[in-house]
Amino acid sequence: MRIGLAVPQYGRFASLGSLRLVAWEAEAMGFDSLWVGDRLLTPLEPRDRYPGGDGLIPKEHGVFLDPFAVLTVAASLTSRVRLGASALNACWYAPPLLARSLTTIDRLSDGRLDVGLGLGWSSDEYAAVGVPWQSRAARYEATLDALEAIWHSDPVAYSTELWTVAPSHIHPKPVGRPPLYLAGFAPDALSRIGRRADGWLTAALPLPMLIPMWDAVRRSAEAAGRDPEALRMVMRANPIITRAGQGTPPVSGTVAQIAGYLAEAAAAGVHEIFLDLQLTARDDQHLLKLAEEFRSHLT
Repeated sequence: MRIGLAVPQYGRFASLGSLRLVAWEAEAMGFDSLWVGDRLLTPLEPRDRYPGGDGLIPKEHGVFLDPFAVLTVAASLTSRVRLGASALNACWYAPPLLARSLTTIDRLSDGRLDVGLGLGWSSDEYAAVGVPWQSRAARYEATLDALEAIWHSDPVAYSTELWTVAPSHIHPKPVGRPPLYLAGFAPDALSRIGRRADGWLTAALPLPMLIPMWDAVRRSAEAAGRDPEALRMVMRANPIITRAGQGTPPVSGTVAQIAGYLAEAAAAGVHEIFLDLQLTARDDQHLLKLAEEFRSHLT
């Protein structure tokens, strides 16, 4: 199992100093990957519940650095770790601009990018970028089609009711083919992952929920004529560290309790786990200490 770490991006960790320190130290510790997320704003009166915890947006998300910029800086600070997103809100971005940003990161990192895309959950954010909420699934599929054309065709020609790319050369191309991971939990999302992706971006769910969803992804891949054994499951864990007896794994608990759940998830088929400790760490040094404690439990 591979182990990754979310790099400083939001809340008290949204600074170059934190990003520089944690990226360097994570690679030196032996972490396999570094990850970012994608948030745009924090509505005062949200129209949608946050998909986690008590349904309230974490106050730390009130400050959130741009994921493309953070990945670019992380690429410049490291030489070995993979660089991923869990997950970029694909529908916010016009496909040629999204493809250019991701290709640039992939080239500047010598092909270390793992592309992670999702639909997002906030209709307020969609409204802020002028993208219709109601048609997001169709837009998502069209975005995936456009990225495939831009990355793997030359010349590129692509036309839908949303976008038109006249026959053009669009360069550079990524280094090889960046792995594509898709997020989602609804049946349509799981089906899409099996049909189109290299793997699933999931959250730290109870195993009785996680395993049937992964089975649905694998069945979808097989139905589409793809090899389900080639797919990978990547899990984001956002633990709140508590004292013994005060937590509820996998959401909260001691490092040992959360690590125990993560080890069980790995045994159930999770290929990679990355830890986002920004909601529970007090400062950079505390974040690194927790990261090393988790790594020692899981390796």
